[in-house]
Amino acid sequence: MTITSPPAAAGRGAPPRRRSRRGLVGWGFTGPFLAVFGLVFLAPIGYSAYLSLFQDRLIGGNSFVGLDHYQQVFQDPKFWSGFWRVALFLAVQVPVMLGIALLAALALDSGRLYGRNFFRITVFLPYAVPAVVATLMWGFLYGSRFGLVGDVNRTFGVTLPDPLSPDLVLAGIGNIVTWEFVGYNMLIFYSALRVVPHSLYEAAEIDGAGQWRVVTAIKLPAIRGALVIATVFSIIGSFQLFNEPAILKTPAPNAITSYYTPNYYTYTLSFSGRQQNYAATVAIVMGLITVVIAYAFQLRGMRKES
Repeated sequence: MTITSPPAAAGRGAPPRRRSRRGLVGWGFTGPFLAVFGLVFLAPIGYSAYLSLFQDRLIGGNSFVGLDHYQQVFQDPKFWSGFWRVALFLAVQVPVMLGIALLAALALDSGRLYGRNFFRITVFLPYAVPAVVATLMWGFLYGSRFGLVGDVNRTFGVTLPDPLSPDLVLAGIGNIVTWEFVGYNMLIFYSALRVVPHSLYEAAEIDGAGQWRVVTAIKLPAIRGALVIATVFSIIGSFQLFNEPAILKTPAPNAITSYYTPNYYTYTLSFSGRQQNYAATVAIVMGLITVVIAYAFQLRGMRKES
């Protein structure tokens, strides 16, 4: 009686030439992406790191200064003023925006909202408006001399608070960002709610659970991953705040300084102050801080989820 051995595994029995050919095919698919990724992402970061180690002097040319710029950043009051401003923006605006988006997603998923499709399009539509256009539009509405606030003051003889004043301009920027991105986050939450198994709702209905209990015990735990992702994106976006302050600088020159946010400070240093080396250092430090905070929140959210 002849005993035959079982066939070898596909990967183990494949000849070396075939395995190498498969590897080349894989690199052929991923190679273009890796090339573009390295060119437009890794190369600028590497060049910025290189610039941060040098100083372009009027006498002596480009000289190596090591980590002097990094030490200067941590002692720069303008940098920290902008950093704590965006940190305050993050602590207030992000929970408000995500809370509104979550309520809108729960309303859509409830099945009790009349005109659901119209509501969804209406809430999402501001996200289709470019950030520059949205800021210009809201800046015009905020104007106390030429905009909606000024028209209301003159028409009704009242004095509304000036949204472009130094005390309120950050809240005005938060309103613009919230208006822009509520619909985007709403779709993230709504998409996560749509994949929750209906058997959970049926079991809750049999147990006599109310709507609030269904939300807290089923829906929110089920979309915790989406909540973490949306929060991480919002953290990164808050620390990258640039368009709104840069555009509102013209109608509110006394409220928005050249170092209002770290990104705007970097832009001013590079293109107005001709300090490209120090601007690269500020950008790298801010990028590292953003990565650490976003990654720490992601780890905490994943730990809670598990």
